[in-house]
Amino acid sequence: MILAGDVGGTKVHLALYGFAQGSLSHIRDEKYPAHEYSGLADIVSKFLAEGKDSGDEVTAACFGVPGPVQDGRLRLTNLPWDLDSRELARSLKIEHIFLINDLEANGYGIPELSSEQISVLSGGDPTARGHRGLVSAGTGLGEAVLVWTGGHHLPLASEGGHTDFAPRNEVEIELLRYLWKRLGGRVSYERVVSGIGLKNVYAFLRDERGLEEPAWLKERMATEDPNAVIGEVGEQGGNELCTQTLEIFTSAYGAEAGNLALKILANGGIYLGGGIAPKILKTMQSGVFMKAFTDKGRMRHLLEKMPVRIILESRAALMGAAAYAEERAAEISGRSVRAASVQFS
Repeated sequence: MILAGDVGGTKVHLALYGFAQGSLSHIRDEKYPAHEYSGLADIVSKFLAEGKDSGDEVTAACFGVPGPVQDGRLRLTNLPWDLDSRELARSLKIEHIFLINDLEANGYGIPELSSEQISVLSGGDPTARGHRGLVSAGTGLGEAVLVWTGGHHLPLASEGGHTDFAPRNEVEIELLRYLWKRLGGRVSYERVVSGIGLKNVYAFLRDERGLEEPAWLKERMATEDPNAVIGEVGEQGGNELCTQTLEIFTSAYGAEAGNLALKILANGGIYLGGGIAPKILKTMQSGVFMKAFTDKGRMRHLLEKMPVRIILESRAALMGAAAYAEERAAEISGRSVRAASVQFS
């Protein structure tokens, strides 16, 4: 079996995978509140202990983690954890353990997805080959480059979500000024295109532009997950404040995805990951995203040919981590679990 993990600032999502006829086969998965544990090894030990009756031994593991991994090590920013792949391998008694950036894990997961796990915003030129871009708006804004090697795509992590936010119209200029004052300086794209960004745009429209926040909405924002409320109400069209929040968010998302597409010449297309896009599909499909994505002046013709797809599968990063673990372990050991699962008639 392969152990896969998606480590976030608030939760750790773990899963076990096998292979059937060369494809990933999901066995089980579980989510754990990260702050209730002293480290990743404790969570993994509990997860494996809960499934001891499965019988099969874990031969390799990979964890997608937020931030840059250097020499198999990482210090998490949102948790008091220092992760080291070698120490994890010793304490968990798993021969092969790997740490990779969470966007890399998402990138490795894309080839494992079926057509039902993807929503197409723009078909572009489906025959085109080349680099791909991955832009994931969730708790934060992650970006990765999927380099076309001629035979497959190699994910490379980046911290592109922290680049400077560039307003494109009067409303966004006002938003930039609002956030500049509120944050005491520099404003990155993550401050607009992320879960943090949704709340920032909502507050801007309410406090600076005077959009009404009725009592029922104010109460829901205070007692429920604010981003879930904004998404639900905005998608239903039940309140102008939430609707405009989603439109500004989606337009900025499209603009930044287009920026990445231009920088890497993403002829192979752009993929949109993270948890937000699948929850606001109506707004994403309304044309707001694609208008901003292609609004690049003389380069419009390039953007119009690039496919744009939304990843609907919430376990894409886990699937990618599992695929990476199997491939790397096979390179080291000379034994491929995936290849062994293929039966020839």
